[in-house]
Amino acid sequence: MKILVTGGAGFIGSAVCRHLIADTDHAVVNVDKLTYAANLSSLDPIAGDPRYRFAKIDICDRDAIHALLVEEQVDGIMHLAAESHVDRSIDGPEEFIQTNIVGTYRLLEAARHYWSGLPEDRKQAFRFHHVSTDEVYGSLPLESGVFTEETAYEPSSPYSASKAASDHLALAWWHTYGLPVVLSNCSNNYGPYHFPEKLIPLMILNAMEDKALPVYGSGSNIRDWLYVEDHARALATVLTKGTPGESYNVGGDAERSNLDVVEAICDLVDARRPRADGSRRRDLITFVADRPGHDLRYAIDASKIARELGWTPREDFESGLAKTVDWYLDNEAWWAPIRDGRYTGERLGLRA
Repeated sequence: MKILVTGGAGFIGSAVCRHLIADTDHAVVNVDKLTYAANLSSLDPIAGDPRYRFAKIDICDRDAIHALLVEEQVDGIMHLAAESHVDRSIDGPEEFIQTNIVGTYRLLEAARHYWSGLPEDRKQAFRFHHVSTDEVYGSLPLESGVFTEETAYEPSSPYSASKAASDHLALAWWHTYGLPVVLSNCSNNYGPYHFPEKLIPLMILNAMEDKALPVYGSGSNIRDWLYVEDHARALATVLTKGTPGESYNVGGDAERSNLDVVEAICDLVDARRPRADGSRRRDLITFVADRPGHDLRYAIDASKIARELGWTPREDFESGLAKTVDWYLDNEAWWAPIRDGRYTGERLGLRA
């Protein structure tokens, strides 16, 4: 199967590309316009593989996408290209509307016209996998509740609203045009090659450098954490085994408060690189003004994908976080240029 992966130079997309090449027989065409969070060095492990190709294309360029689909004769699309950081969506929502909504629309149209011209057997086998987030569901109370595939959408930020819109577009192309769309909504990802503006890599790097560890509000906001390589396996499973028109929630069954996560990172870094004066990195934690519209809690019920498609996570939070910390300790050559240029650790998302 030849799979076109959009956003394949990003965090989750690069993990998907690496998994498809290293662990399956599929071929990959990686499409990315290489915005600030993209990093082609994340693809170095597979860059020389004959089953892998990179193409620098914006998903908003429908004609270029359609031409590539025809040229490569792809059998499926995994759509991960998106502006994804909530804080940046608060500072500048327009780019999120353009990429996540307009871009998804144009990609769907390119896919539909390509798919409609395929022979009947290939049309039946073709899949368009739209990859989304649990943030479209809004917020849960601290005490109870989980997101299921039937949970009503209630997005809180410009980012989650743009993803909710793209989810609805993808499923509308299934209902209206018959394009064989499958949808997945994931919990918070973490792991190697994560752009360091997100919570876990930012805290790891700041802890390593003995810098302040800013925690929003009281640190009581809860997320379900999913190791990115587990997510990559899940996405490949949804693409190849999922039923058109269906959605699948993907979670790590690892709810932790933000403060718990930061404290766990401090302890792991302390164990591996003790501070010269013997003090704890927990002492670097600083509570800062909360994010505007900060959702209280996310929690995923991933029983459907386990029951129907046979996927479950392999990593628990403790093992996955330890692997993540070790990766950042060992891969300064990957993250140092980012910290020196594209993102130096400054606070984002302060505009109310």
